[in-house]
Parts: sequence; C-alpha cells; structure tokens
Amino acid sequence: MQWTTRLGLALALAAPGSAVIRFHCSQLVTDRLDPLISPGLVPSSHVHQIVGGNSFEPTMHPSKDMPGNSTCTSCQFTEDFSNYWTAVLYFKAQNGTYKRVKNIGNNQYRDAEGGLTVYYMQDPIYDEAQKSHVTAFQKGFRMFVGDVYARTLEQAARFRQLTYTCLDEFITRTPEQIAFPTRRCKEGIMTALRFPTCWDGKNLDSPDHMSHMSYPATGTFESGGPCPSTHPVRTSQVLFEVVWDTKPFNDLEWPADGSNPFVWSFGDATGFANHADYVFGWQGDALQRILDTPCYFNDAKCSASNTTYQTVKEMNACTIKPVVEEDIDGWLTELPGGYQAQYA
Repeated sequence: MQWTTRLGLALALAAPGSAVIRFHCSQLVTDRLDPLISPGLVPSSHVHQIVGGNSFEPTMHPSKDMPGNSTCTSCQFTEDFSNYWTAVLYFKAQNGTYKRVKNIGNNQYRDAEGGLTVYYMQDPIYDEAQKSHVTAFQKGFRMFVGDVYARTLEQAARFRQLTYTCLDEFITRTPEQIAFPTRRCKEGIMTALRFPTCWDGKNLDSPDHMSHMSYPATGTFESGGPCPSTHPVRTSQVLFEVVWDTKPFNDLEWPADGSNPFVWSFGDATGFANHADYVFGWQGDALQRILDTPCYFNDAKCSASNTTYQTVKEMNACTIKPVVEEDIDGWLTELPGGYQAQYA
C-alpha cells in the first residue's frame, strides 16, 4: 500500500480553533471487517462495531470520496461521513460460551441505537476557552490507537489514554482504569479512547497507522504538553466514548476467583488491548469551520459554522447490511474468527 504524503507544515498556520464538540453516532453495522488494518480482507480477524457514513466497505482507499459515495451518516452532524470503529465486547459464561454485550446510547443520547460518542477538542474538556491552534484533518487521513497484543500492564502503559469506567450511575465518569473492572457495574462499562494529538505535518497515514501521529512530548494533552519536534502540528483531540450494556450479565454466575468475565472480540480478557480506528470523511472544510467557531458542547454558537444536525431518529435510520454472514449474537462456543479468551 502507498502512504499519502501530500500535506505540508503550512497547515499549521490555520486559524486558531475555539471549539469543543460532542456528538453521537448510532450503529451503522456490526461486522467482521477492518478496512484500515486489513483492507480488502473478508472476513477480517475479529468483529467490530462501526459508525459513520454508509460508504463503509472492506477497502477504504485514501482517495475514496467518502462524502460523495455516502447517502447518509449515522452521526449527528450531517457533514460527517467519517468512519469510527472499535472492537466488540463479549461476556464469557462459566460453561465457556460467549454472548455479545450490546453497546447503547450515551448520556443525552439514550434513544440512539448503540454506536459511540465522539469528541473533537482543542484543549482539556473542562476549558471553555479552547484557545489552542489546531489543524483539522484532511481527505485521506486515518489513524489507529492501541495494541491488540497487549496483555500486561507494562505492555499497555504506552496507551494509558485508553480507559474503562465502571458506571455506578449512568453519568459516572471517574475513576478511570486501563484494565477491565473486576466488579459488577450497576449501569454498565464505559470505554474512553483518546487518539494522539500531534501530527508529523506530512503523512496522512503510515504503515502501522500510528507513526505519523504522537502524543505530547511531555505531560498530556490535558496538561497542555507540547508536541515533539518530530510531530509539530497540533490537531484536535479525538475521543470516543462507548457505553457497554453489561447490566444483563450482572445476575449471571461470574468467576469464583473474582476475575473479570468480559472479553474483547479478538480474545483479550485483560482489557489491556483495547483499540480504535478512525478514517476521516468530513465534507469539505466543515470540520475546520466548526473548530474555528466559539462552539462549546454544541451550544448556539455552533451555528456560526453553517453545519447541520440530524435527529437521533435519522441517525438510527442510517444502517448497512453486514458483509460477513455469521452468528455474532447467539451463545457461541468460540468468538467469531475462532478466538478463545486470553488472559496472558
């Protein structure tokens, strides 16, 4: 595969951003496809839940016109035809069988059909000023975060920005941890996946889908840490929140040793290998317009960007049929793709 390198550091001179936006995307499809890591492979190695524009398909070449090839999006902004996806969570019963854990609408989007909530922000979420200079992503941009092979705390330390929260109440957001919770969570488990925020200024992708991006050289995005010299262009913080409805499994038998009964669709039962994929597909300069407005959590000031919202009902209506025909929802003796739970 060829890696696109057409953007230069001039983009770093874009107007300062002043927005933080939060919006939901309903479920587009749940399927065993991964056009970023395994383009063209049908089926891919494990099941994902995907949201965004309905031009999603097994191969997503950087030249693909995602807005032009889509007829709808499952995201709230009608100009956002990007695709966002994560692995799928399963419950492992004491008899060794697996059952898929459904993801549900987040706070303020309880009527959404699954999916995930997306944030784009310039500064920490609690900073209403959002004064930092950031550059919107461009056509062909994509990135990945996480390590599917991590099974220990040491291996996962590189991605401490990928966390779990045990929801004692639906609006609970702390504390966060980087391994699966080991107790029953009254309202479910929320995963938060924070992508890197420093770009090399040249490559829209890289062979590992990560090297063209970096976290700050010191500190964190939240603490205002500076970008490293190798990745000098500051971009928005892209954050996914996914709420997994573990409530139906709270009354079932859990492991006697008190360990976690949940497992990702690729076999990870530690939680350390959580990961996420992002393929940019906003229409025209819509994202940059939003980032250049004094928009804070989709308030009235966002209208200055001349972008439009759709209703949750309209979001829910945008779906596609799975390409891979297989049972992903019954009680399974193995995870789709042949995986079993892995604890080390």
